Amino acid sequence: MVLRKLSKRDITTKLKAMQEFGTMCKEREAEVVKGVLPYWPRIYCKISLDHDRRVREATQQSFEQLILKVKKHLAPYLKSIMGYWLIAQCDTYSPAASAAKVAFEKAFPSSKQPEALVFCKDEILNVLQDHLLKETPDTLSDPQTVPEEEREAKFFRILTCSLLALKKLLSMLPKKEVHSLEEKLMSLLSQNKFWKYSKHNIPQVRSAFFELASAFCQYLPELVKAEAPRACPAVLLSIDDSDAVVCAALWEAVLYAVTTIEDCWTHVNAKKGVLPKLWAVLREGGQGLATVIYPNLLPFISKILPGIAEPKLEYFRTFFSSIIKGLSSERAIASPSESSAIVTAFMECLRFAILQKIDEAGDQRQIHQMLIYDQLIPLTNAVLKEPRLQNGPFFYQIAETLSSWEAKAELPDGDGTDEVFQKLLSDFWDHLLKMCVLHVDTLDAEEKSLFAISGMLEILQNPKSATKPNNRKSLKIRFTDEDESERNTENGKLMEVRNSDSEIEAGLQHSSLLRKEPLENLVCSLAELSIVYVNEQKSEQHLKFLSALLNSFSSNRVFQVLLEQGNDTNSAQAESQNEMKAHCESPSVQFLYTNLITWLKEDWRKDTHFLVDILYSVLNCCSSNDERKIILDNLTKMDLKWIIFLQIIQKACSSTTKLSLVSDWLKGDTLGERLVVLTDDLCHLGLKPVAASSESSSSERWTLLSLVLSQHVKNESLIGETFVEKIIDKLQAALSKAKDLSEAGNTEPSVSFICDVASSFFSSVKGCLLMPSSEDLLLTIFQLCAQRQDATHLTGNLVCKLKHTWMSGVNSLVHQLRSMQKQSTFLHKSALWVKNQIQSSSLDVKSLQVLISAVSDLLSKLMEADGQSGYLVGSYVEHVMPNKTEWEKLHESLSTEWMHKPLLEGRLSMNCEPLGSCVKLCGITKLPGHLCTSALLSKMVLLVLENVTVHENYDVERKKIDNIIAELLYSLQWIEELENPPCQLQEYLHMLEEMHITYEKFRMLSDTTSLQQTIYDRSEEHGRLWSLTMAKVICAENAVSCEMKQLFKTTEGFPPLTEGRLHTLQCLSPFLLEEEKNELVFHCVAKLMTCTQAELSGTDGAFGCLSILNSCLNDSSIDCDHLLPGILKIIISWKNNSEDSFLFSCNLKETSAQLLGFNIEVIRYLPLLLKYSTAPLADSEWDFIMCSMLAWLETTSENRSLYRVPLVQIFACVSCDLASALSAYFEAPKTTENLPMNLISEWKEFFSEGIHNLLLPLLVKVTGETKNTSEGSFQKSVLTSLGEALTYISKDQLLNHKLPAKFVAGQKTNLPDKLQTLLNTLSPLLLFRARPVQISVYHMLYKLMPELPKFDDEDLKSYGDEEEESALSPPAALMSVLATQEVLLENILECIPVGEFAVIQPLSDEFCLVLGYLLTWKLTLAFFKAASSQLRVLYSQYLRRTKSLNKLLYHLFRLMPENPIFPGPTSEVQNKDTKTFFTEELHLDVKGTGVLSSQIPHLACSVYHITLKDLPAMVRLWWNSCEKRVFNVVDKFTSKYVSSVLSSQEIASVQTSTQLFNGMTVKARSAAREVIATYSVDDIFIELIIQLPSNYPLGSITVESGKRVGVAVQQWRNWMLQLSTYLTHQNGSIMEGLSLWKNNVDKRFEGVEDCMICFSVIHGSNYSLPKKACRTCKKKFHSACLYKWFTSSNKSTCPLCRETFF
Repeated sequence: MVLRKLSKRDITTKLKAMQEFGTMCKEREAEVVKGVLPYWPRIYCKISLDHDRRVREATQQSFEQLILKVKKHLAPYLKSIMGYWLIAQCDTYSPAASAAKVAFEKAFPSSKQPEALVFCKDEILNVLQDHLLKETPDTLSDPQTVPEEEREAKFFRILTCSLLALKKLLSMLPKKEVHSLEEKLMSLLSQNKFWKYSKHNIPQVRSAFFELASAFCQYLPELVKAEAPRACPAVLLSIDDSDAVVCAALWEAVLYAVTTIEDCWTHVNAKKGVLPKLWAVLREGGQGLATVIYPNLLPFISKILPGIAEPKLEYFRTFFSSIIKGLSSERAIASPSESSAIVTAFMECLRFAILQKIDEAGDQRQIHQMLIYDQLIPLTNAVLKEPRLQNGPFFYQIAETLSSWEAKAELPDGDGTDEVFQKLLSDFWDHLLKMCVLHVDTLDAEEKSLFAISGMLEILQNPKSATKPNNRKSLKIRFTDEDESERNTENGKLMEVRNSDSEIEAGLQHSSLLRKEPLENLVCSLAELSIVYVNEQKSEQHLKFLSALLNSFSSNRVFQVLLEQGNDTNSAQAESQNEMKAHCESPSVQFLYTNLITWLKEDWRKDTHFLVDILYSVLNCCSSNDERKIILDNLTKMDLKWIIFLQIIQKACSSTTKLSLVSDWLKGDTLGERLVVLTDDLCHLGLKPVAASSESSSSERWTLLSLVLSQHVKNESLIGETFVEKIIDKLQAALSKAKDLSEAGNTEPSVSFICDVASSFFSSVKGCLLMPSSEDLLLTIFQLCAQRQDATHLTGNLVCKLKHTWMSGVNSLVHQLRSMQKQSTFLHKSALWVKNQIQSSSLDVKSLQVLISAVSDLLSKLMEADGQSGYLVGSYVEHVMPNKTEWEKLHESLSTEWMHKPLLEGRLSMNCEPLGSCVKLCGITKLPGHLCTSALLSKMVLLVLENVTVHENYDVERKKIDNIIAELLYSLQWIEELENPPCQLQEYLHMLEEMHITYEKFRMLSDTTSLQQTIYDRSEEHGRLWSLTMAKVICAENAVSCEMKQLFKTTEGFPPLTEGRLHTLQCLSPFLLEEEKNELVFHCVAKLMTCTQAELSGTDGAFGCLSILNSCLNDSSIDCDHLLPGILKIIISWKNNSEDSFLFSCNLKETSAQLLGFNIEVIRYLPLLLKYSTAPLADSEWDFIMCSMLAWLETTSENRSLYRVPLVQIFACVSCDLASALSAYFEAPKTTENLPMNLISEWKEFFSEGIHNLLLPLLVKVTGETKNTSEGSFQKSVLTSLGEALTYISKDQLLNHKLPAKFVAGQKTNLPDKLQTLLNTLSPLLLFRARPVQISVYHMLYKLMPELPKFDDEDLKSYGDEEEESALSPPAALMSVLATQEVLLENILECIPVGEFAVIQPLSDEFCLVLGYLLTWKLTLAFFKAASSQLRVLYSQYLRRTKSLNKLLYHLFRLMPENPIFPGPTSEVQNKDTKTFFTEELHLDVKGTGVLSSQIPHLACSVYHITLKDLPAMVRLWWNSCEKRVFNVVDKFTSKYVSSVLSSQEIASVQTSTQLFNGMTVKARSAAREVIATYSVDDIFIELIIQLPSNYPLGSITVESGKRVGVAVQQWRNWMLQLSTYLTHQNGSIMEGLSLWKNNVDKRFEGVEDCMICFSVIHGSNYSLPKKACRTCKKKFHSACLYKWFTSSNKSTCPLCRETFF
């Protein structure tokens, strides 16, 4: 099947079939595969020639698999396959050819391959000859199915492959076998068709033909010689074939032809046929194939017979002129490889031409002159003018050629050859001099040409030492008549000669006199010319040329020539003459003083490199180092530009020879001192405002400094060590000033340069940081990096640069410390500086972050010190860490504000005034030192734990680490205990999280057992914040260690209580087991029973025991209820014995803190007793509790001026909390059942009233005195407890208040004075900036709201029909508060688009404002709900006029979240209904137990819900007037979250309604959201179906008709329309709408006529009856309808009779 597919025409089918065949060959058994062999040759022979290359490749791959499987069983079929197989190996598509070769190699090992070919040679030849001579495109492919283009392509490919296959066959067959083929091949060669392939129009075919021709010459030379008349023209006459594919094969064939066929020139006309074509190729520069053609020229011309090359002069002239012309073509010049090949061929052929023996000496001389004068010199001239040729091998070739000529000239020879060559050399130098002079002797000489001449002369002087271009190999041709030593290779073979240093030196020593003299003469002539131009014309290019000459030829002779020329033209200065006398013996030094110094001093000169080169040439000529040092010291003292010294040193660093010339000067004092002065100048220059122009020159000076500091030779600095130290000192001093002077603004360049200098110094100089000065510099840079950019006034780029600098410095330091075992002052000083920074309390968060980052980087570097890292890091941490007294100072510096929260919550108890800082934290900008210190040290410790292994003194290290982490936890606890931490502290916490400085990180890295013990020990010793920290750690670890419990589990009973132990026990109590708590309580009770009078308020007395007892009870109930009344009895006994210890109705000014603490604990105990005690209390005990409570409240009320004192404040709070607890206790229904009646009546009539008569005025006074709560948190806590107590006030107690009268001028009101006073006093407190006050006032006012509308009812009659569009204000006190809030809220929320959620920060001013606003609306809506339907119309009219409701709705859609999901546990997965703020009730507690962040959103949702429920018509009106975007937002939100809740509530209210209608029944269907009303009177029966929309109440309620009996259609429609109108326009429920409609219908049946404007009896919005009658037609109308009629029609006529209405 697969084989059948192979014969298909489709390429893809064939390809897939062939791949499948290959796979089958691989996978099937050998026997199965052998079955294919008989069919394979036919298939292979056809498909291996396929047009598609992929198919051919796949064929060979499959063939390989077949061979691997059948192996030797292929032998019988070899002869039929081999010809095609060989063709396949020569495929033009390389992957296919490779695959065929691989298959061939798999079939036959390399040794057997010739045998295989011999076996099949005749068959192969037959196939190849057929392809070459017989086949045509039409015989190879079917003309009917294959396009002509494809047929031809296949034919030409097979032709190419066949030619190559024949070549392959010849090359692989053994020699004797090749000769056996001669007969058959002769028949091929005798065919004209075969030789015509040399002119074939397909390049690949021509190339293959020439390759085959070469093979014939190589393997069957006799055969070729026999066919020479055809072979020679075919090859030689194609010499101008310019196709890149053909060229290489052609030239190979040409060389083989001229070498193999001795008489080849007899078969072609060389002068007419071959040479003209060669000249044409040469003139065109090889047509882009120079690299292929030109290497063959020398072998080719060497084979041209003398007879053909006559006359020699013209022959050589044409030949070399053609080459030069070819070289001048743009293509040749542009390609370095092309030009290089042409130049090399030119020089090779020139040397060949020179060596030709010519009988007549005259002719030879003529040819030599022509070659030098007409060829070599013009070419040299051309190269000098063309920069692209100057980097080629030309000058090296000249040097090599000259060497060979000189060698021949030096060898005396009998036949006069030496004289010929001497004359040749003499001609060359003469002509070269003339040509160079032409280039130099002109004012506008081209700099490039001059540079080329100097380069050429340098190469000619010493070709081996000059740098060869592009690392080229030096290639050399050996000629047959050169030295015997070189006759070791075949003729024309290339030989590589490698350069080596020893050879170069030898070359320098053995410099031929024949070269030296003429070269020096040439140089002197050119130098002489140049100096004239320099002196007379100030020619810059000539000076540069002179510099280049002197660089290569620095001899006294040249300087002498220059001096002589200079003396003729210049009269030297007297000073220079004096100097010259001292150095008259040395022309070079004289030249320095007369000329060079003058040039160096010229300010206009920008480029001085070449002058420095001249200086080095002078120094080179000096006889001793002392002489050189004197010269350079003199130069140093002169006022030369610094760039000259920079260049001198740079050149010295780049060359050891130059360095040896100046090393004494570099180490000398003259330069060192000058550099120190330079450093000083530079640093000061940078730190003062300077002109921009000097900045560019200063960069060179910085570079010079950097170079002398960082460049080292043989581990020694360039300049003296002492000067290095002095320079570093100067840099350090400058940097330390940079910070102070940076306000001047221009420190950046200076600091940047110092960075560069320091960086290269640190990174490149070994041992640099052992100098004290460099350590100080490193410290200064570190300090600049460890401070904020605002402080240092440095830019970001500079800080990065500085950081890189000090990091490289520390890197070097670490490596040095590793090897030197020496203490580092940098580490010590930097640690002390860091310690000072963190303890100074002068850092803000950003500064601290920068400092921590810098120290972390430093530690990371220190950790890289192998072996020493632990010691280095440990000592660094040790230096930064404060000692015990410093820690204590840092603790004291923390503000005591933290105490407020734990004292208030009862987690700690105190009976003394807190010690420590009382700084107010509200506006701090700097972090306390303790926070900075603990954060930095913790980061260091964590880094150590992450990277360093444990050392020997593990316990000591562990203790240090525990101390540091304990201090961090102390800091964090301090922040946590603050009620409103300032922004700086919030940022600080965020920074710790970002930098991973956390307890969790420490737990991951280390065991925390010892840390817990450390914190516990501190808690026991100091108490207070340490105890709270301990509780936090226990909570994190979720375990209490046994050591902690030992505190109260002692055999000899309870240990004496100290403040530390008391606080520790208080904080431990929540984590104890029940039996442990019980044990603790028993201890306390036992101690209470034995307390003496004096011990009542002591820590180790009743105060301490009560504190622990309260802490144990506070957490949860314990199994010792029976003890609680006993404790009360003990307290009563104390009161009876010492009433002074109880602060009843007294002034607290003189009271001790101990007594306050004791009373606080007693008061705290009483609510716990009520909560947990199960035994009933005696009357006397109740009397004690309630009387004490009132007495303590009186004390609280009288001492409000002392609320700033922490313990007085706590006293006030716990007194109010006791009142709240008692109020709650007596209000709870369960407890009241069990209490005696007289107790309850006493409570209601006396105690409850007493509480509120004290507390309500107290609230008003405290809030009146404090306009702003930011003064301190003390009011907040008192107000919270006070507010909580006031929420229990009853309505009657509120109405009977004893507050001073308060009225507002011009206030419209119908309320009695007492009620108005209460509203005027309490309403403004909704604006108070404290949440507790707002919530408690809301709760009080909420109780009053239902009482208020009735006072407007009496006044309703005055708002009758006479006043059109009447409006009535809700309580004026509330409305004025609302107006204030609206203005403030508009400022906050106006920038936020409606529908976008505005996040309000809890407890901020905005929070209080929004809270007050929403509470005011809740009160207003409660008031609205309590009003009758007639009043509602008036109130809503007022709200519409003031646009207050519109504003509210806009604000609500900024305050409600987009997704109002109720926060809380989401465990109730099975409940389909998601809890939202609309489904969950809002609890507004004064103490704010809920999540504050969700309180505003929840409240906003609650207000929206009530508004929709109670004012649906007004909301609908607003919604319809909204712009489109807001309209859609409101619709979408309401439909999604509110409508379903409201619909179900509305339906439920219908279902549960107790309202009974005479003659009408109402039912509800919750699933369908329908209400069905059935009305029947007499014979009339009506059924109405009210359908609620999906976006209820925004959308219209639809009223559909059910059954109806006895009603006319028109009347029926009217009634449906009326019901629809009522339900749409009345602000009430469906039941209220139905009630209104029923009244309307009832009136109709009672005989009241419809108003003929609205066709309704009862008015849709103000519910009035038609009363205004027309005097003419007697029809009655509603007042509101008439008013609208008159205003819209602009007439005052009756709508029916059109008479004037009056």
